[in-house]
Amino acid sequence: MDVDEKTRVTTIVQKPAGEGSEDKPRNNDCLVVIYTKEPTLLGKRFVLDFTPARIGRGAENHIVLDGDSVSRRHAHLEQRGNVWWAVDDGSTNGTYVNDEQINREFGLANGDRIKVGPTIFKYLSGADVEAQYHEEIYRMTIIDGLTQAHVKRYLLEALEKEIIRARRHVRDLSFIMFDIDHFKKINDHHGHLAGDFVLKELARIVQGRIRRDEVFARYGGEEFAIILPETNLDGARALAEGLREKIEQSRFVFQGDMIPVTISIGVAPLVDADKTGMDLIRSADAKLYEAKRSGRNRVVG
Repeated sequence: MDVDEKTRVTTIVQKPAGEGSEDKPRNNDCLVVIYTKEPTLLGKRFVLDFTPARIGRGAENHIVLDGDSVSRRHAHLEQRGNVWWAVDDGSTNGTYVNDEQINREFGLANGDRIKVGPTIFKYLSGADVEAQYHEEIYRMTIIDGLTQAHVKRYLLEALEKEIIRARRHVRDLSFIMFDIDHFKKINDHHGHLAGDFVLKELARIVQGRIRRDEVFARYGGEEFAIILPETNLDGARALAEGLREKIEQSRFVFQGDMIPVTISIGVAPLVDADKTGMDLIRSADAKLYEAKRSGRNRVVG
């Protein structure tokens, strides 16, 4: 996925007691970056040293995020009693908590996700914040912060295990690869925030239609993959066609704009010629390319 905007995050610097109207909270509550356009920022932790903690594009903010979708003074977090509140400061593109745009403010609970522009933070609080932080860091190694699908690395490891299992027990195994048709046009016409919304909503739809033992992952950008244990080619094609139809019929509406979305899908079964997981992936990818070349919004397998 092509991204033009850059993101810069500065650490929260504690100001001397009594300076301005900011007060120093007595806790270890923090924000952790779980999704960003800049991979080096993943896992950054920002302890909420004082209230309010301001977020925006302007250099005067405590957390500075560069990007066209971030307002100069976008939002802030303020502590009232024992509760931190996310407050939108009249931003152009809104502030989101758990995928819902807040009208003005929202009282945060442990684990809530806060989205400002393209950046997603996770709010951690409580006596075991340190343990939660390390757990979140581990989670980032297997789960994509935007879509909540597994990451490519997890997919590759799971695929090799499933191939060994399928051969040992002489069982079927199939693999699906798909991507969003004309995704660059969605970004160009509706903006990158809308593109993020489409990715997240599409992943939610797919996750609701697959079994627990099937591994769904974001392979990269707008491309996704599914491992289908004990599923032959006919079964994989049927699932793929069902997903294609569901995506085409779904309403993707972002900030009042209706965004038409379709996907192209390649399906491949495990056969004797497939010696490794990468061989199976290449087979499915070739079918995906054929689906796109023959008109998109179709299944080839």
